[in-house]
Amino acid sequence: MSSIAAATLYAGLFGLFVLVLKINVGRVRTAEKIAFGDGDNEALQRAVRVQGNAVEDVPVVLVGLLALGLMNAPVLLIHGLGATFLVARILHAIGLGGSSGGSPGRMFGTLLTLIVMLGTAGACIWFAVT
Repeated sequence: MSSIAAATLYAGLFGLFVLVLKINVGRVRTAEKIAFGDGDNEALQRAVRVQGNAVEDVPVVLVGLLALGLMNAPVLLIHGLGATFLVARILHAIGLGGSSGGSPGRMFGTLLTLIVMLGTAGACIWFAVT
């Protein structure tokens, strides 16, 4: 597998992941009978925040992974960052989706997300200047 193919794999996986989160928002809206806004409903607020957090973080890392792919970074690096990020976002979604307060999933998901963002940014800078 080439570097760009590895990065493209994660673009596809995260596309599906965000789609699942979007479908979940629609599911909660339907179940709670809330067509617009959040109706001050905690379950819908959590579902919307889970999706929103993904929409905030996923594009930044995906741009970095695709850039690394274009720079022919090692495939193992792209898989390491991409797979760790996917696990992080799943943990975060489960943690935040299940509780409006703190949870291990939310904490570890956030921590891993920050580590992957830093690693991806650092790798992009490294491959750009060397």
